[in-house]
Amino acid sequence: MHLTEQKDLIVRFISEAWNAGNTSQLNTFLHPAFKDYSLPAGMPPDATGLKQWIDQVHQSFEPLTVIEEHLAEPGHCMLRISMHLKHTGVWRGIPATGQTAVTSGFRSFAIKDGRIIEHRALIDGNAVERQLNEAAQLTGCQPKTAGNG
Repeated sequence: MHLTEQKDLIVRFISEAWNAGNTSQLNTFLHPAFKDYSLPAGMPPDATGLKQWIDQVHQSFEPLTVIEEHLAEPGHCMLRISMHLKHTGVWRGIPATGQTAVTSGFRSFAIKDGRIIEHRALIDGNAVERQLNEAAQLTGCQPKTAGNG
């Protein structure tokens, strides 16, 4: 697979799976032996876990991942990204604020036989939570706790 084909695979994966939330076509992007080393604890580190995570993110946000930098070498792609997350549903107990949180990070992909076989990510989720808590305070939204549902 040429480097331009690898980069195109990753751009389409980000666009279709993450930005659009279309998880029905994950198998076209993912190798049968796919492993994801970046999923939250408790989720299986495979295509099933990735689908669950994408679906969960889309229940709380309208996400837009912007690829700021895209590096490739044979069998590997690395992204520096920014994420713009419009908060439309409960996230970590914070009710929807309608505000957009912005964070940044890195995604690393290993590619085999024309599909993604491994994914790793380092994304600042604490920055998202901090921004949403600030927005919730400004809009009067109260985080959900055991006492308020």
